[in-house]
Amino acid sequence: MGKPTGFLEFERETPARRPVMERVQDWHDVYIEFPEQKVQTQGARCMDCGIPFCHTGCPLNNVIPQWNDLAFRGRWKEAIRILHSTNNFPEFTGRVCPAPCETACVLGIIEPAVSIKAIEKSIIDYAFKQGWIRPEPPRKRTGKTVAVIGSGPAGLAAAQQLNRAGHHVTVYEKSDRLGGLLRYGIPDFKLEKQLIDRRIEQMQAEGIVFATRAHVGVNIAADELRRSYNAMLLCGGSEAPRNLPVPGRELKGVHYALEFLPQQNRRIAGDKIDPVQEILAAGKHVVIIGGGDTGADCLGTSLRQKAKSVRQFEIMPKPPGDRSPSTPWPMWPLQLRTESSHEEGGTREWAVATTRFEGDAQGNVKKLHAVHVGPAPKFEPVSGTDFSVDADLVLIAMGFTGPVKTGMLEGLGVALDNRGNIACDDRYMSSVPGVFAAGDMRRGQSLVVWAIAEGRKAAAAVNAYLADPVQHFINQ
Repeated sequence: MGKPTGFLEFERETPARRPVMERVQDWHDVYIEFPEQKVQTQGARCMDCGIPFCHTGCPLNNVIPQWNDLAFRGRWKEAIRILHSTNNFPEFTGRVCPAPCETACVLGIIEPAVSIKAIEKSIIDYAFKQGWIRPEPPRKRTGKTVAVIGSGPAGLAAAQQLNRAGHHVTVYEKSDRLGGLLRYGIPDFKLEKQLIDRRIEQMQAEGIVFATRAHVGVNIAADELRRSYNAMLLCGGSEAPRNLPVPGRELKGVHYALEFLPQQNRRIAGDKIDPVQEILAAGKHVVIIGGGDTGADCLGTSLRQKAKSVRQFEIMPKPPGDRSPSTPWPMWPLQLRTESSHEEGGTREWAVATTRFEGDAQGNVKKLHAVHVGPAPKFEPVSGTDFSVDADLVLIAMGFTGPVKTGMLEGLGVALDNRGNIACDDRYMSSVPGVFAAGDMRRGQSLVVWAIAEGRKAAAAVNAYLADPVQHFINQ
């Protein structure tokens, strides 16, 4: 611990957000760069606890106190070495992770937690500016081949780990660009896409092969791919959206969030959207169903597209402003969270259930009918609380039910668990020998930080299998 009294002397500080009226006019990062001196001051607040609960709060088990101290001392090159030892892409987690490490911070019991996420982002951004992030190809090759399906955070992390172990890795991505939900799901104002591009360039220079428009199970036979490689790792994500089967669901203007958000990513990338398929919030009354991160992303995007009004409905009751007693430290707390998009406009309403949609003679949605409900799990309607709102565009952001079952999974014949995800043993192998799974496809919809952690662990399991396939089955 560089400054034993740091947590007593300095208050928590995080990067400031750009003024609302400025940032809603563009698609750039909402945050202002955190000055180096402030990063060092925040690093001084870390207490270097004897039992650092931040390690276990983080799915990656990041060695947080060490790089906090190194940042405080200005030893940036050592800090990025420690940070990269557990996290392939801290520039992603430093921007879009909700920071479970901070909610487990010991200082957070009595004071605001250490600004771990801000320090992490600052370390990696500084390292890129200094030119320290360079390709690290393996010194020798094993001759073994691995197909990684999906180029989201799990797939990219696994691919980099396996390649650095010396295996020949090919990443198959069904879209026209790489990055999975990092590319087509997270708005640019939260994660600008040049951050993905520079990592892809590094990984290509390390020897990883990327194939785009390669939809395994559609235009590439899954079983043929399995025969062509020594191992397969499925990292295709949890892409089956949760539907809202109420009257009027078929009306035009009612869409899933991930029909809406990727179009804006594509516009910013310079693509032209087919006018027949185009979904825009401009000039419309927008209702977002779902109160999570994806709903907030729809809110920020709708506001930037100049929607006439935006409402966000959540079926759960409003969380408390501070940590709920039901989720004591160091658990992930139940409490109200305000994203940058919530500062920018629109309204959030809680304990609301949609009952039906109403349309016009042309089949366009025009109204949403809803009712206030009681608590989970029954969500019983509260008598006399029915209401309706204007709705020209409805975005369903209610999460996902698991991976898409048709195509690749059917072609491979992998077993599923009781939640509809790929069932794996404790070494990440599916029911099909040599076929592994990681990320949302294995554990269900989750965070980017969990995807990276899953990708790394699965890569270690694949590496062990390639070294001795027989031993894998003996150890089961």
